[in-house]
Amino acid sequence: MKGASDSSAPGEDVRSLYPFLYHGTSGSPTAAALMAQVRESTVDKVCAAIRLREEVFERDRRRLVDCAEAMAERFAHGGRLLAFGNGGSSTDAQDLASLFLSPAGEARPLPAFGLTNDIAVITALSNDIGFNAVFSRQVAAFGRGGDIAVGLSTSGNSANLVPAFEEASRRGLLTVGFAGDDGGRMAELESIDHLFVVPSSSVHRIQEAQTTLYHVLWALTLTALDGERPVKR
Repeated sequence: MKGASDSSAPGEDVRSLYPFLYHGTSGSPTAAALMAQVRESTVDKVCAAIRLREEVFERDRRRLVDCAEAMAERFAHGGRLLAFGNGGSSTDAQDLASLFLSPAGEARPLPAFGLTNDIAVITALSNDIGFNAVFSRQVAAFGRGGDIAVGLSTSGNSANLVPAFEEASRRGLLTVGFAGDDGGRMAELESIDHLFVVPSSSVHRIQEAQTTLYHVLWALTLTALDGERPVKR
């Protein structure tokens, strides 16, 4: 029985990740020490997130304005926005589309939709053709020359984003990409007109910064659509 009990004891790696689960056991930190660790970790993460955002916006602020103006021109001529991504980036793509389509307050709504909204389409394409085609096939079906295609990936290596950007570019869509780390395969594509790379290896920090980026891009696009107040450079 002693051997069985020892084998079920949590390893140090697990205890270090979830110290609050083992409070009161031998060698565990006190409540005060544990709270101090939580506070320090929280402050460190907040500071890292702020520094990353500052770095990205200092580097890309002019490019964000250029992208917003290009998007505004497409919207002004009846263009629509198609957003896509996988996993957490799928959620962000849906959030991006809803931001443009249903903004809070009195901001003008703009035509936008996410390509992961219809699970029947996603599963049909995945089952009948292959998962790599779930976005490119929809771009081919829905995309028009004056539209905008926006793809998000934390790694930049999502296999189904590459053909989607290629298809969008062939059809004359304005293409906008959000990637992380060094940009991955997306950084090598000539089919992406505007690419914003968040230089971090942390998926959490990348997605936080990407969310801020597309909110700023939305605000700049609305400003650019207002002919009385052009975007200042």
